Amino acid sequence: MIQETCTANTNKQWAFRPVGSTAAPTVAQDGTGRYSTVQAAIDAVGSGNASRVVITIKPGTYREKVTVPADKPFVTLQGLGAGPADVVLVGNRNAGSYGTSGSATVVAQGHDFTATNLTFSNDFDENSSDTGDQALALYLDADRALLDNVRLLGDQDTFLVNESARTYVVGSYVEGTVDFIYGGGVAVFDNCRIHEKRTTGGPVTAASTPAARAYGFLFYRSTVDGTTAGKTQLGRPWRQDAQVVYRESVLTDTIATAQPWTDMSTSTWQKARYFEYRNTGAGAGVNANRPQLTDAQAAAYTPQKYLAGADGWNPVR
Repeated sequence: MIQETCTANTNKQWAFRPVGSTAAPTVAQDGTGRYSTVQAAIDAVGSGNASRVVITIKPGTYREKVTVPADKPFVTLQGLGAGPADVVLVGNRNAGSYGTSGSATVVAQGHDFTATNLTFSNDFDENSSDTGDQALALYLDADRALLDNVRLLGDQDTFLVNESARTYVVGSYVEGTVDFIYGGGVAVFDNCRIHEKRTTGGPVTAASTPAARAYGFLFYRSTVDGTTAGKTQLGRPWRQDAQVVYRESVLTDTIATAQPWTDMSTSTWQKARYFEYRNTGAGAGVNANRPQLTDAQAAAYTPQKYLAGADGWNPVR
């Protein structure tokens, strides 16, 4: 658009950005997309792609197992609904029958994976099993992964962050019952809500950070809440050198304030690398069982420090 004023001959030009899109979604169950399943859309991505591939998903519930293989990096799964609850990828497998990775609704292995505005869920009921089998919503083995405005729903072991993965989880929601955020990778939860849904409580994290790695899980300016007061632990060490920090977060009364860290098998919480820093809420506090970072130490435990790695990755907003 060009407009000439009456006082000058200067041309003025505006650029308009379209709002919304009339393009067909990549995936839609009703036949209005190119594919009817998410996996079919992923299968159509060429191996070894060097640029971003965005797979848009029309609102609906997609009951399928989804795998983004290691030879397909730069894949984005984007829900087209008004919020993450409008697009749900859900499974019902458990580790007792299918193994850990086989139980996961979504397995993401290709590096630079992104998920936005959708839900990954595993609706297997742990109470239906005598052994309380794992049932993952997301098995993440993708480095430099971004989860933005997502929901991760499950019971035991909802979200596994493998050792090869770094992930930035922002503006998202994670729920489960026991050890529902776990693994040896690096994960930053920024402005997220973490929910313990079991009435008897349980540990939120089971980090297995390698001893040689400085960083594991960081919960930054997030909220931890739960169904019952005084029953939730911040974590237990799956490996003795587990590394977890909760900083500047709201810890509600669901936290077992006197003893918020607990042991796991032969790994003791006192020997793990567990810290808090400037948390608030009814579940926050300082005692001999709650190691705190000093202001000087806290400078080394920021989202940017956790995620930088050797390549200087910085997705932080």
